[in-house]
Amino acid sequence: MNKQIEKMKQNQECERRKRIAEEKHKEWVQKKREEERRERKRKLSEEMVKKATRELEKMQLQEKADVKYKEWLKKKRAEEAEKKKKEKEKEKEREAELHEKRTRSEKIFKEWLQNSRNKPLPALNSYGFPHGKSTGLYVQYTNMTS
Repeated sequence: MNKQIEKMKQNQECERRKRIAEEKHKEWVQKKREEERRERKRKLSEEMVKKATRELEKMQLQEKADVKYKEWLKKKRAEEAEKKKKEKEKEKEREAELHEKRTRSEKIFKEWLQNSRNKPLPALNSYGFPHGKSTGLYVQYTNMTS
C-alpha cells in the first residue's frame, strides 16, 4: 500500500511538474509572441517615421526649388522688361533722330528752293554748245577735216 501511495504521489508529482512545465512553456511562448509583436510594431513605427522624414525632406527640397525657380523667373522677367524698355528708348531715339533729320532736310530744301528762285538763270547756250563755245574735242575734229 505504501508503495502504491508513494507511486501515486510520484505520478501526481510528475503530472504537477508537467503541468507547471507546460504552463511555463505556454507563458514563454506567449511572452515570445508578445515580444515579436512589439518588435514588429516598433520596426513598423520606425519605418513610418523614416518614411515621413523622407517625405518631409522631399517636400522641403521641392519648396526650396520652387522658391529658387520663382526668384529666377522674377529676375528673368525683370531683365526682359528692362531689355524691352531699352529697346523702346532706342527706337524713340531713332525716331527722334529721323524726325530731326527730316526736319533739317526740309528746312535746307526750302532754303535752297528760296535761294534758287532769287538766282539769275544762266545764259542760254548758243548753237547747242556749252557756254556758247565749242569744246576742245570738236575743235580738234574740225581741224582734221579741213
